Amino acid sequence: MVRPITLYGDPSLEIISTEVRRGTEVALISDMFETMHKAGGVGLAGVQIGIPLRIFVIEAHLEKENFHFREVFINPTIIREFGNLVKHPEGCLSIPQIAALVERHESIEIEWWNEKWEYQKKVFDGFAARIIQHEYDHLDGIMFTDKVSPLRKRLLKGKLAAISKGRFEAEYRTILPGQKIR
Repeated sequence: MVRPITLYGDPSLEIISTEVRRGTEVALISDMFETMHKAGGVGLAGVQIGIPLRIFVIEAHLEKENFHFREVFINPTIIREFGNLVKHPEGCLSIPQIAALVERHESIEIEWWNEKWEYQKKVFDGFAARIIQHEYDHLDGIMFTDKVSPLRKRLLKGKLAAISKGRFEAEYRTILPGQKIR
């Protein structure tokens, strides 16, 4: 089932998500992938669809780089971030039509449970590490706009306010701040 995506300005995006209890995630995972695909994203955290649990899904394919990555992260913990800090443009399904340069470590080590509840621990580099860090931030109530320079954030202020008031275009279902899911 495709669920609506919560938009910037909703206080629910600022909360720290709680751990997933085994057995509660099965239908949620399918809905998350379906919602993410419909919206054209590469990652989606539970909190973005109104479910404040420590879960996110990722599916990204870059044919030019022969990069194919699909994973479910349940109750993840980033153990360490390392390597160079790299700036790269990021966007977010909860902040349509906006992208900004965000500085992140090029590598991470993370542990999590996959969709079969098998323990995983791995190092990720490059694009995979960036997507994971972005989605992981959502679990702690952090948006990519919280990581941009103060000047850039001031420049984005008007556009962000417009999104929270419904003045934007998106080709997927959304929920404005304060709206109820129907």
